[in-house]
Amino acid sequence: MSTAMQSMRPLAERMRRGWRVSPFPGFLRWWGGELRELLPLRWRRWFSSGADWHLLQHGGTQWTLRRNGQREPLASWNDAVDDVAGEIHAPPASLAAAWRGVDPEDRRLALLLPSAVVLRRPLTLPLAARDNLLQVVGFEMDRQTPFSVAQVYYAVRELDAPAGPGRFNAELLAVTRSTVDPLLARLREQSVSIDAVDLALDDGRLGANLLPPEQTPRHVRPRRRLNLVLAAVCVLLLGLLLGMWLHNREMALEQMQADVDSMRGDAQQVAALRQQLQDNAGAAGFLAQRKKNTISMLSLLQEVTARLPDTTWLERLSVDNTGQLGFQGQSQQAAKLLDALKDSRLITDASFQGSIQPDPTTGKERFYLTARVNQPAVAKSGSPAARQAAEPANEGSVP
Repeated sequence: MSTAMQSMRPLAERMRRGWRVSPFPGFLRWWGGELRELLPLRWRRWFSSGADWHLLQHGGTQWTLRRNGQREPLASWNDAVDDVAGEIHAPPASLAAAWRGVDPEDRRLALLLPSAVVLRRPLTLPLAARDNLLQVVGFEMDRQTPFSVAQVYYAVRELDAPAGPGRFNAELLAVTRSTVDPLLARLREQSVSIDAVDLALDDGRLGANLLPPEQTPRHVRPRRRLNLVLAAVCVLLLGLLLGMWLHNREMALEQMQADVDSMRGDAQQVAALRQQLQDNAGAAGFLAQRKKNTISMLSLLQEVTARLPDTTWLERLSVDNTGQLGFQGQSQQAAKLLDALKDSRLITDASFQGSIQPDPTTGKERFYLTARVNQPAVAKSGSPAARQAAEPANEGSVP
């Protein structure tokens, strides 16, 4: 088995376990059974449940074959009958006769062992062991049984009995290879392929498989390929049906769209005229309100000239679109400039940026001061066209 398949096995086991514990398998079995009951008896065999398990038991030199869940044997033969030294034995005629009415694709054969030769041991394992149960139990084989993992064939099955938090109950089934290998060798000589090695339980089997995965035969299932092809055809036909339905809907929609487009021109013209009227009215009101609430640059320069003392001159005065002011210059007493701007109705939030440094050339103090224009809030009403028309009015003023 490749490394990729081994790495995918835990995920496949989780998906298989989740499917088994979900209610869908039981519902599908019930639904399929009800549908099969509606079919004629001759057709029901075509819609069988799939694998048809037959159980093979060995006692002394006698082999017995029966169907799973039935007590009456379908065939039996003796080892001594086909024991010819140096020859590869063909399947017994009784076995071929028992399988005559069974589809070769559905034939499954399980070798049942008596309970006396199978070691059964209950286990309580952590939930993390579920992802790789066989490998985990294989590591514990020396501790749980008197055999090593190389001496036995084993299987592990989960039990429904409740366990403690973070744990689950399982059962270990193990049988020595010396018990099973002679039986498998004898069946191989007779060209009989075994799909599972299990434990006998009443008229059926326990449901485990002691046979290692590498020894389990692979079955070719042409019916599955046919089912996949039929499913693909059904999906294709469903897609074509949906495509035709969508095409009809699109044709009807295009006709309705053409009718709507024929009446849309007049409606758009009326809407454009109404929008133009609203924009013109909004622009007039917005411009008047904006002019009322805007502080002009001239008023700002007048306020700065009146507030700053005569011993101060500015090297740079900047105003940005957000109303942020920047003063850079020199003064004999720069620290008193904040008091000079404190009571201004147009300038607020005055503060120094950086430190005040003396200028050795002029003997004054060099400063950089920031403030904000204290203007009333501009109303946000008005149409986009009005606000766009108001933009040229902002030139030469402080926003």
